[in-house]
Amino acid sequence: MEGAEVLLQLAIILAAARIAGEIVMHLGAPSVIGELLVGVVLGPSQLGWVHPNEFLRLMADIGIILLLFQVGLETNIRRLTAAGGEASAVALGGVIIPMLGSYFLCREVFEMPVLVSLFVGGAMTATSIGVTVRILKDVGRENSREGQVVLGAAVLDDLLGVLILAFLFQLSIANTVGYGVLLNLVAFIGLFFVISPIVAELISAVLSRYGHVTELPGLVATLIVSLVLFFAWVAHAVGAPELLGGFVVGLALSRRFFLPFGQRMAPDAAFTDQVRSEMRPIVQLFTPIFFVGVGLSLDLRIVNWESPFVWMFSLSLAVVAIAGKVMAGHLLFREPRLIRQAIGMAMVPRAEVGLVFAELGRVAGVLQGEVYAAVVLVIVYTTVFSPFWLKLFYRRYGGTEALKDTG
Repeated sequence: MEGAEVLLQLAIILAAARIAGEIVMHLGAPSVIGELLVGVVLGPSQLGWVHPNEFLRLMADIGIILLLFQVGLETNIRRLTAAGGEASAVALGGVIIPMLGSYFLCREVFEMPVLVSLFVGGAMTATSIGVTVRILKDVGRENSREGQVVLGAAVLDDLLGVLILAFLFQLSIANTVGYGVLLNLVAFIGLFFVISPIVAELISAVLSRYGHVTELPGLVATLIVSLVLFFAWVAHAVGAPELLGGFVVGLALSRRFFLPFGQRMAPDAAFTDQVRSEMRPIVQLFTPIFFVGVGLSLDLRIVNWESPFVWMFSLSLAVVAIAGKVMAGHLLFREPRLIRQAIGMAMVPRAEVGLVFAELGRVAGVLQGEVYAAVVLVIVYTTVFSPFWLKLFYRRYGGTEALKDTG
């Protein structure tokens, strides 16, 4: 493909993704849905104007690495500890129940291979903290009791989801399930958690001391992008997904990092805010390319929509995915029933992390064809409808006192 044609495709993707994101956000849905739909419309499923190529795949890979960097940077582990054991219980339930339920559905009901079942189950564990925060702010409940539990639980969900993803990725490479794969991954992650805060502290100290000397703008962003890409390369070199490198760097640069030595070494608040401010436009430039790329890879023409399997599998998986999160909210036995229900409902949207699971499963050759399409459809279900049913819920039952009285 000629370079000029690639530039035209990239221009179309960026502009269309932005416009679609604005439209769906105006309608009350997350922008990621608009970006995904752009890929479906522009790609082989509909117009066929844009086809996946090596350049777009590289841009999408950078986008997913930077997306996980942002997830790590925004991960507030202190929010989890402040919410207490209840948030941990909801998070663990919100990971274990959907994953086991989805695995059982795939393995026992639809007789899928073990690795496929594990990837589908893993994709159902995620909770999109970005979508959840937006929903809670829209209904004015981000500072409520249930809001704090949900946000704390979503933090742990993100951490566990990324670790599960890294483990499943290594399983797909090894093509076997064994303790050796798990031990290698644990050792690798442990090494990352030891090294990354040290590197982050050194960079923070150097930039804080000498950053004002340079007359060239963009020093912080340049070095942070270089650091993220380097750690992504290290992750790949040891057999883990590249995105794990980006996630750990983001976590280490967050001032809310909390390993025994990490809290002392974490960069100061001013530097973290500067990183967040300068990296935001770079992340926002690349991540839509990833989500559009997911839509491009989703060729709906090859899906047999008349097959009962597609509808039975996607609908039953959606039920398991939604019910698993709602059931996790009901683990809080001391809370009134409606507060537990609100917590569970707020944990439902999968969005970014769920799509990351699905895409890595496709790239690894584990999720293909109708199974891949069904998993993406379920992620879309949970992401699109969550804002609407939560808003209806609060419109009917009102604030915290009303929930307590009704519960």
